[in-house]
Amino acid sequence: MLAIALVLVVTSVSGGHDSGDQYRLAAVVLALVIGAISWFFTRWRVEDGVLRIDRGLFRKSSERFPLHQIQAIDTVRPGLARLLGLAELRIRMAGASGSSGRLAYLKAPHADVLRARLLALAHGVDEAAPAPPEHQLLQVPPARLVVSMLISGPGLLVELLIAAVVGVALLYPSAVGPVVGGGAASILGAVGALWQRLNGEYRMTLAEAPDGLRLRAGLVETSAETIPHGRVQALRMIEPLTWRPFGWVRVEVDVAGKGLKGHQNSPQRRAGRALLPVGNRKQASWLIERVLPGVPVLRTPAPARARWKSPLRYRHLSWASNGGYAITTGGRLRRVTDWVPLAKVQSIRRVEGPLQRRLGLASIHLDTAGRHIYAVARDRDRDEVAHLMASLPRDCRAARRSAG
Repeated sequence: MLAIALVLVVTSVSGGHDSGDQYRLAAVVLALVIGAISWFFTRWRVEDGVLRIDRGLFRKSSERFPLHQIQAIDTVRPGLARLLGLAELRIRMAGASGSSGRLAYLKAPHADVLRARLLALAHGVDEAAPAPPEHQLLQVPPARLVVSMLISGPGLLVELLIAAVVGVALLYPSAVGPVVGGGAASILGAVGALWQRLNGEYRMTLAEAPDGLRLRAGLVETSAETIPHGRVQALRMIEPLTWRPFGWVRVEVDVAGKGLKGHQNSPQRRAGRALLPVGNRKQASWLIERVLPGVPVLRTPAPARARWKSPLRYRHLSWASNGGYAITTGGRLRRVTDWVPLAKVQSIRRVEGPLQRRLGLASIHLDTAGRHIYAVARDRDRDEVAHLMASLPRDCRAARRSAG
């Protein structure tokens, strides 16, 4: 990114002069030198149960990560790093702050060995102990992922824009230029969204190990991420309208902690980390029961008068709780189902809009420490909501005691 920025700057400065190529080459060389200096002056060591990372030549920084607070260590290999046989370790710490550190770049075999050693020390076992075995749960076929993307929102937008350009080219050839120029931003945005998903979810493999769920995926940039069981705040199942003829769904997970800063957070910045990018309902139900055992199955629909407030969403509205988990459904064109462990609930909110008050309805929001998913029991009867506002805090406290 630094090289690209420098090239753009020198291009704008040099204009169309013959020396522009020399400036661009100098910018790339300068960026590579800066990167090499940053890598060369990065040092790490383990002292008294603390991982210490020092970096910088002129502006030095020193980070310390207590090993007993390490939640997970992820391995990320961008495209250029894969060509050079390198990898990056991203250390994620416990706590709601979601603080993190990174070691970039190490030789790929060395990175795997170091990751296993640090996790062994974090778990209080011999650093020479082998990594715990894992059991593969599922793998998403690339063909199914590509088809699901083509019939999703961004895919349909790209196809519609391309069809519009072709139609204009056949009927009004002179208007092709303005049409392409006007739709270029939309096309690039939609293509970028498709590429981000393809690159991040290609050949996704989900496995289970003693330290949590392990996700591996990637086309150009590959990543190996671990989600500790205790960090799962909620699950979400999405059923887009265009996927229903195929019986496909998407399952996402929400974890505790804030996002990381800058480029360190490229995998986590996605709006919902997929456990199952695309699969059938049987796979989704099995996976949800595996991650959150004992979730409720039967749900109570919203009162009939809720259709006056939400005519498009009414038939999808439902809610249930069994003392351990809460489940809510909603959505207009796509059905969305959320599962939240009551032990993870941080706050409970009652919300009533003007129309809800006239219809005797209210909604309950269950907030967790996650970033993307929160359960909302929409348009419930006011008396039911009053009862839930009294009983849900007790259920949450009991669930936390039961979870230890």
